[in-house]
Amino acid sequence: MTTDTAPTTTAKPVLQASGVVMRFGGLTAVNNVDLTVGEGEIVGLIGPNGAGKTTFFNCLTGLYVPTEGTVTYKGTVLPPKPHLVTQAGIARTFQNIRLFANMTVLENVLVGRHTRTNEGLFSAILRGPGYKRAEAESREKAMELLEFCGLANKAQHLARNLPYGEQRKLEIARALASEPGVLLLDEPTAGMNPQETRAAEELVFAIRDKGIAILVIEHDMKFIFNLCDRTAVLVQGQKIVEGDKETVQNDERVITAYLGAPLEGAAEGTSTTAGTEDDQ
Repeated sequence: MTTDTAPTTTAKPVLQASGVVMRFGGLTAVNNVDLTVGEGEIVGLIGPNGAGKTTFFNCLTGLYVPTEGTVTYKGTVLPPKPHLVTQAGIARTFQNIRLFANMTVLENVLVGRHTRTNEGLFSAILRGPGYKRAEAESREKAMELLEFCGLANKAQHLARNLPYGEQRKLEIARALASEPGVLLLDEPTAGMNPQETRAAEELVFAIRDKGIAILVIEHDMKFIFNLCDRTAVLVQGQKIVEGDKETVQNDERVITAYLGAPLEGAAEGTSTTAGTEDDQ
């Protein structure tokens, strides 16, 4: 199967995946995928259920070590450990919300700050001036993020008591607390009503305006095409097309894939059902 060449972009590359392959035994979940996210860009990643999107996200964020290929951030190959990827400057949310349900909203965001604090165990035990300054700074920045995401008045609420849409916002706020250069959003509007979806769209634009590049998986096509500068389509683990709204919407292979027909020329043994918890 041939894949369209990725469109050129004038934006300086921030996150770059080259020839990424992810195999689980004899099954190939992601097959030779190239993708670049440039400075100030919002890039979409779409595809039918089981296309390999979340598996690809996991390769980008260190949850999986790709069988082949490389992932770089600002030209440096990323280490295959999630916490080191976060330290490098990449943050993500998950398709299934992963908050600390019994912690407050503020505490959840403070957890996201841990990669940006330098106080060691000794300082924390003694609670000296340096520790207290770092703690105060972290709380101030966490409250700023809650204000930014519209959750400041819920800071002392338990995360489990937030409405669903606000839990999604909180997960984004926690991801932003690590001060990323790239934010990966895995189905940020799943389960939302139209009003919540519109609010999520405005929040993503506001994040981009802060200078953070964004890569987003989403099934809501209206949301994706309103939001993204360009969109890549995965089918059976392979990128079949990448481009602007018109290019993707008018591609016959995309239409065929969403109608459920088999993809002509797909590599033998390709599958996206193995090794993924929630890949859609």
